[in-house]
Amino acid sequence: MELVNNKYQVDGVDVLSLIEKYGSPLYVYETARMKVQYEKFTNAFKGVKLKINFACKALTNINILKYFRQLGAGLDAVSIQEIQLSLKAGYKPKDIIFTPNCVSINEIKEAVDLGVRINIDNLSILEQFGHIYSKKIPVCIRINPHIMGGGHEKISTGHIDSKFGISVYQVPHLLRVIKANDMVVEGVHMHTGSDILDADVFLNGTEILMDVAKNFPDLEYIDFGSGFKVPYKPDDIQTDIDDLGNKLVKRFKDFCKEYGKNLTLMFEPGKFMVSESGYFFARVNVVKQTTATVFAGLDTGLNHLIRPMFYDAYHHIVNVSKPHANTRIYTVVGYICETDTFGWNRKLNEVTEGDILAFYNAGAYCFAMASNYNSRFRPAEVLIHEKKDYLIRHRETLEDLLKNQVEIEF
Repeated sequence: MELVNNKYQVDGVDVLSLIEKYGSPLYVYETARMKVQYEKFTNAFKGVKLKINFACKALTNINILKYFRQLGAGLDAVSIQEIQLSLKAGYKPKDIIFTPNCVSINEIKEAVDLGVRINIDNLSILEQFGHIYSKKIPVCIRINPHIMGGGHEKISTGHIDSKFGISVYQVPHLLRVIKANDMVVEGVHMHTGSDILDADVFLNGTEILMDVAKNFPDLEYIDFGSGFKVPYKPDDIQTDIDDLGNKLVKRFKDFCKEYGKNLTLMFEPGKFMVSESGYFFARVNVVKQTTATVFAGLDTGLNHLIRPMFYDAYHHIVNVSKPHANTRIYTVVGYICETDTFGWNRKLNEVTEGDILAFYNAGAYCFAMASNYNSRFRPAEVLIHEKKDYLIRHRETLEDLLKNQVEIEF
């Protein structure tokens, strides 16, 4: 988002005109930034066979899925519904990898029937899968390397207490299951969680995964997950993707020589691809001063943007209605009948009722985690593509809330 001629714009489109046209609150995404992130990733890992699978749980609007397919990405799905959306968006089944957690064997069987790649993260399901399919359907194995990749404890998924993955210490048991069922392992996978701060910690995890990979003679790919940190604050630190790419590509090439085959280097970035492409706009309903605080109360709440309350996540906030006003300190809150604070003690250009505030980094895990709590409608979504705005999701109505409810007579 840029300030041009005293007006905020998203890829050349005036923000306040979007609010006037589509209403508030409103999610807005720009494909230009998605393309920048995708190309940044592909450029960082040149020199090897590379496959990027967009982790679509971050943002599942079908238009976003179609755009990443156009860029050349595959899809990482974590539910049968995400697989169905991906197929509807035009992805070939083999360009989708299914990486669920704690699902039943029946959901795995549904995915097999749809023809996608299967990634299994626990020994129970792996045994059941082997009994049913043996070597007929190849699998990928998700390993838990027992490392902390950085970030909030709720988004770290590779440590010893995580529910995700088969423990690296269970590899002997894993090998027995594979051998007993005559199974074919086509890939090994890890995902340490979001907000990786230290590339060397991540590289330690890749060494663990490559060591496990040596046990499987039929590999086609190694999937190193994602979780690379993006900046959330002005001048915030982020993963040095170029440095990581240089180091990992060199090591991966060496591993492929040792293995005797050029494998595909696979990643599944979600937040990295779309976080910075998205903005969330909300209107100030009330400015409320108490004995201790000045609140800016918005026409939205944790029902639309839960990350600050759920993850203690920071989202940079600006007053797009008054780009040059003097700054004051506000606590930005929502209209939900809960404590739903977006930001404490934020310096904002002086806020008055009716102003529009913008939240940055609203492309990943924002609308995707929205709900109808307090029976509030979920917002509209707009896509800015080649400097034009497109409505890609209607704002909900009362009919949407009642659609699946069944009324009975008393």
